[in-house]
Amino acid sequence: MSTLPYLKFAGPVITDEMADAVRDTMVSGWLTSGPQVSAFEAALSNYHGGRPTRVFTSATAAMEVAFEVCGIGPGDEVITSAMTFFSVGNMIEKVGATTVFVDCDLITRNINLDQVERAITPRTKAIVPTHMSGLPCEMDRLYAIAKKHGLRVIEDAALAIGSSWQGKRIGAFGDIATFSFHPNKNMTTIEGGAAVFANPDEAKRAEVLRFHGITRLADGTRDVTVAGGKFNMSDVSARLGLGQLAMLDTWNAHRQSLAHTYMTLLGPIADEFGIVLPAPAHTNEPTGHSWNMYCVLLPFEKPWQAQLTRKQFIAALHAQGIGIGISYEAMHLTSLFRGKGHREGEHPMAERIAQQTVTLPLHAAMTETEVARVVKSLISFLAKA
Repeated sequence: MSTLPYLKFAGPVITDEMADAVRDTMVSGWLTSGPQVSAFEAALSNYHGGRPTRVFTSATAAMEVAFEVCGIGPGDEVITSAMTFFSVGNMIEKVGATTVFVDCDLITRNINLDQVERAITPRTKAIVPTHMSGLPCEMDRLYAIAKKHGLRVIEDAALAIGSSWQGKRIGAFGDIATFSFHPNKNMTTIEGGAAVFANPDEAKRAEVLRFHGITRLADGTRDVTVAGGKFNMSDVSARLGLGQLAMLDTWNAHRQSLAHTYMTLLGPIADEFGIVLPAPAHTNEPTGHSWNMYCVLLPFEKPWQAQLTRKQFIAALHAQGIGIGISYEAMHLTSLFRGKGHREGEHPMAERIAQQTVTLPLHAAMTETEVARVVKSLISFLAKA
């Protein structure tokens, strides 16, 4: 076992100042949604060019409400990538719509827009792209397709807070974007999420849907106009979010530097060891990638490395004090969607990624020296396999 400190693969930075602010909120007497939620929503709106923003208990809740706001339900089809986190397919199915999977690109891990165009039918209501690892999809083409066919776009930007496309932040343009503030994201509210809207009326409807469907009447009483859920964020979480948002751009710049170091160290030996590296930021927008994750594909299927398994790799690096994740499994091959008839071979790029992906440590508290430590351990393992 390693004598070095354990290196987690993801995790938040919470300063003493942030902790003190959270404590002050906890003893203020106002714990649930209140002034801190309002301030956090205003700050997020300002960060995204003044667009109306609502916060939720999670990005999953934000996406569910976004589907409801768009009127998506039984009889509708929603196109998404087979390479995405479970929440996307889950929420499409939960609102009663049908999930239509397409494949992704092997290098960017983002949705294959050629296949999106071929998958559109008269029942298609929306496209849900995932900005994988923080790398934006091809936004110009995505929205051109949506406009041509009259489709809504609900961006799964859970991994992409602070990412940009051609100088514009994800969420500051387009239709609806949903973000995650889970502790393994670039900023955290412990648990939480947000949706940024283009339409102020839709933002107001989301506010009603996130809190029991309640509207307040002129005489101070309440009415329920629609069957809503309960997805409102607490003031405690929002206060932490305010402190985190203030540091987001600084942290993202550090993540970009760490990712560049990974690329520099792994690039020269990637072909030798059969490593498939992730795509860097778009060449015309070098700072557009917020680098929530750094995922590589390792040659677990190579005939001459038949004994090399992902489980062995994770265990070996764990023994050296290095945490490794898996991002992600192929959504169409979960039991939920196998039960709907999906099988191996439908989306080969997503399936290859699912079989070979490992998530290397990357977070704002890391150092360049720790990146080198990870790379050294990775190469050592592959050389002995």
